[in-house]
This record gives sequence, C-alpha cells and structure tokens, in this order.
Amino acid sequence: MIITATEKEKKDYGELVKSVTPNSHIFKDCIKAFVSGGIICIAGQFITDICKNNGLSETDAGLVCSIILILASVILTGAGIYNKLGKFCGAGTIVPITGFANSVSSPAVEFKKEGLVFGIGAKMFAVAGPVIVYGTLSSFIVGLIYYF
Repeated sequence: MIITATEKEKKDYGELVKSVTPNSHIFKDCIKAFVSGGIICIAGQFITDICKNNGLSETDAGLVCSIILILASVILTGAGIYNKLGKFCGAGTIVPITGFANSVSSPAVEFKKEGLVFGIGAKMFAVAGPVIVYGTLSSFIVGLIYYF
C-alpha cells in the first residue's frame, strides 16, 4: 500500500523547508573563497621567493614553503583558529596543502582525550585516509597508463 501526500501537505512541507533552509549567498561565498585561497597561495609564493632569494634552489624552496604552510596549518588548527577561518572563508581554506594538513590534525586534536592509540592514532586519518587511498590508487593507474 502506497501512501501519497496531499497537495496541502506538499505545500506545507515546501514552506517548512524554505523557512529552515539558510539563504545561500553563492556570489559572496565564491568571492571569499577566491580571496582567501589566493591569500594562502600568495603567502606560499612569498615564502618560496624569500627562500630562493636566500640561495635555495627551486626544489628546496618549494620544500621549505610546503613545510612552513603545513606547520602553520597545524598550529592554527591546534589553536582553534583554522576552523574559524574555514567557516568564514569557506572553500578557500581547502587549498590542497593547508586543507590536507588541517584534515589530518583536526581529528587528532579532537580525539586526543581518548589516548594515543585509540584516539589520535585511530582517528587522525578518518578524513584524510580516503584521500590518501584514492590518491595513491589513481596515481598508480595514471602511472600504468603513462607506462604503456
């Protein structure tokens, strides 16, 4: 037996959904994401340029930049600042290196009370684990395609 909603029930439900759904500010959110992601990228380029101007090779400067951005992301996550930035800036804070560092360190901070093994060790890669698995798998497949 199939029970269908009446037109009045459908209309009431639609009005309820509209009343509880937050208004979307897509243009404003896109601008904030673009600007905040751009600022992170500018900071990375600034760090790289400073390193290259102080005698490091392009490769070494990139390595130092990556380390500094990861460290900054982890420190800001531990201090509770990165999540606030993420709420304000949106997708702009998911620039790959800082967003990935945040996704690894955030569960570690959240579950530290459960101990080193069952807290930090078990939960640290809850978000980042699938990224690592499927990133490794896809790079393996692309490598095979490139090889053949």
